[in-house]
Order: sequence, then C-alpha cells, then structure tokens
Amino acid sequence: MNKVWIIIRQEFLNRVQKRTFLIATILVPLIFPAIIGGMFYLMMEEEKASGPSSVFVLDESGKIQLKSNEQIQFTALTGTLEEAKQVYKASESEGLLYVPDFKEENPEGFQLYTEKNLGIEKTGELRNLLSEQIRDIKLRSLQIDPAVLESSKKKVELEVIKILEDGEEERSNNGILNAVGMVMGILIYMMVFLYGAQIMHGVIEEKSSKVIEVLVSTVRPFQLMLGKIIGIASVGLLQFLIWIVLIVSLSSMVTDYFGVASVKPAQIQTMAPGASALADAGENGLKNEDAVKLIQDFENLPVVSLTVVFLFYFLGGYLMYGALFAAVGSSVDSVQEAQQFQFPVTVPLFIGYLGLFTFILRDPHSSISFWLSIIPFTSPVAMVGRVAFGVPAWELGLSMLLLVGGFLGMTWVAGRIYRVGILMTGTKVNWRTLYKWATMKL
Repeated sequence: MNKVWIIIRQEFLNRVQKRTFLIATILVPLIFPAIIGGMFYLMMEEEKASGPSSVFVLDESGKIQLKSNEQIQFTALTGTLEEAKQVYKASESEGLLYVPDFKEENPEGFQLYTEKNLGIEKTGELRNLLSEQIRDIKLRSLQIDPAVLESSKKKVELEVIKILEDGEEERSNNGILNAVGMVMGILIYMMVFLYGAQIMHGVIEEKSSKVIEVLVSTVRPFQLMLGKIIGIASVGLLQFLIWIVLIVSLSSMVTDYFGVASVKPAQIQTMAPGASALADAGENGLKNEDAVKLIQDFENLPVVSLTVVFLFYFLGGYLMYGALFAAVGSSVDSVQEAQQFQFPVTVPLFIGYLGLFTFILRDPHSSISFWLSIIPFTSPVAMVGRVAFGVPAWELGLSMLLLVGGFLGMTWVAGRIYRVGILMTGTKVNWRTLYKWATMKL
C-alpha cells in the first residue's frame, strides 16, 4: 500500500504544480460568469435598441383586429395580396401578415411573408394573437361574452407533497428536481470524459519514458494502475471543487448585479431548458409568494446527501472509466491510434447520458431507469439523475456496491493490459490483442 501512496502522491504533485493547472483552475471559473454577464448585458442592450417589430396586416376576412404591443407594431393594409407585397417590399417593415377570408369552423390559409425570419418568440406571439382572435370570434357567434369567459378562468395550483418513510410530509417541486438531476448527470458525463482523456494522454506520453520500465519492474500492475488513477482523480476532484465554489460565487455576483429577477418568463424559458419552474413569474419578475415557495423548495432539497452521492458517483465513474482509458493509452503509441478504442469504451457512458433524458427525467422510477442506475457502466450518470427524486436505500446501496466492484474489476483488467502494453511500441493492436494481453500469464 505504501507503493500505491507514493504513486498517488507523485501523480498529484506532478499535475498540481504545473502552471497549466493553476491557469485552468482560475481561468475557467472566470469564463462562465463573464459569459453569463455578457449574455445578460447584450440581451438588455438589444431590448433597448431594437424596439417593437413592424408588421403589415392584410385582412381579407374583416374579422381580425390585432392590437400593437411591446413586441409587435401592427399596420393595416387594404387592396390585393400582390399590392400589399409591393407596399411591404418598398418599406422597412419586418413582415406582412396575410389573413384570408377564413371559415370559423376551419381557420386556415394564414401566411406570414418576411425577408428575414422574425424568430421563434415573435412568430409565436403572432400565432397566439391570431388564436385568441379566432376564439373570440367563435364565442361571439355563440353569443358568449369573451370577458365573462376570461374572468371565469381560474388557475389551479397543484402542490406536490411527498410522504416520507417516517410519515412526515414535505413540499416537492418536480421542476427543481428535474433541473438538479439534469445538471448533475451532465456534469458527471463531461467530467469523466475530460479527466479520463487526461489519463489516456498521460499514459501515452509515459510510454516514451524509460522511467516507466523501472516502475513496472518494481510495482505490481494493479498497484501502479490504482495509484495513477487515484492520483489524477484527486487532482480532478480538487479542481472541480474549486470551480464549483468560484463559479457559484461569481455567478451570483453577476446575476445580482444585472438584476436577473427582472427577466421575463418568456426569456427565461428561451434561455434555459428546465426553467419552466419559473414560468409563473409576474411581468416584472417573480411574485413575492412564488419567490418564497421557490426558495422553500430549494431549502427542502437534501443538499448534503445529494452532494455526497454526486461526489461518490463522480469518483466511481471516473475511476472505472479512467482505468479503461489508461488501458487504451498503454496499448497504443499515439492519440490518433487511440481513437479506434476510445469510442467503444465510452459507448456505455453515452447510453447512460441518453437514458438520462429519454427515460430517467421522464419517469425516474421506471424499470429502465432502475437498470440504468444499477449497471456500473451507466450508473454514474443515471443514478445522479434519479437520486433527487428519491431512491430506495437498497437500490442506492446496491448501485454503489456494484460500481465499486466494477471499478476494482476494470482496474484489475486494465492493469493486466497496462503491464504488457506500456512496454510495447510499434505493435499493431486490435481487440483480440487486448484480450490476449488481459488473459496471458506472466
């Protein structure tokens, strides 16, 4: 074990003391807040400068009455469609909306002529305005006052209450749970790829060093592999924790400075997937009551347990795939040669990533979600996506146990490949060769 500790310490210090480590550790957290600040600044400046879009309206039905708003300024035209097109082309207007003489039972034939696309937000606004107009027309034909019908509409708030095992109840927000699971799963996927590739590149570089021949002759392959993987993992964990602290702190400062609470709901939904939890915000920001509930939902999250589970699966997934990356790196002489093995090795992780969006976030308790979170090759991404929704203790324990077993098994197999491959240069390697190296007796 003392030899393993020496290797861990050496791998850790070799990377932490490099200038590139310090630059990346400090620079990356500064990039994200800068991007966030820049995006909000540009968005606010664009809103001030652009103003509402100008759209001509040719209504042959005589039934539509569109009122201008903050986004679109409407100007009515008369005459034929061809005449309206000529007026539009000679102007600086951004579009021409054509409304045919439609039937109320089957409204169709609406067309929007533009030289430049208005974008999804303004196109959607036009579609909504037309839908409201047609609905009002139908109501009037049935002698129903639209104002009376509108006043009768009441929004129903469905509060989700989770019953805990001890019988206690707590408020739950599926939107927040979905966002937490998605973010943690994506982070695991990205970090395993990032630091796994570092191991592979490091091993390929070591093949050209004579020092590795001395190490292989004095240390068991399993010990060498274990020390190398844990050493690099500790560097990644340290860097990751520093990134999280700096990014959260600096991002909070940037968002507070620009007053993110003033961003409208439509903009929030456009900017970030999974932000529908904020869709009930008021016109000038979150209502006080909604803001209080949102804060309470965040406070109800088991932050400590989620952090522990995330770190466990981050380390477990990284260590297991790190062993495979190291085995690949030891069997080839260049990064280009490693490409043929790198993709098949990471396919299971990619399946877990796709399963996160296809199955887990849609139904975290389905049978497919269960198996994805149990199988060691997919569990690092799948389980962190499920855990926020509540996972039985036996499922979590079984998943963790199998992941540890998978890591040890992959490290043992990778060590056997490593002990042969690290000394081989100029050898053409395929999957049969790797199997032979893993099973041969030395």
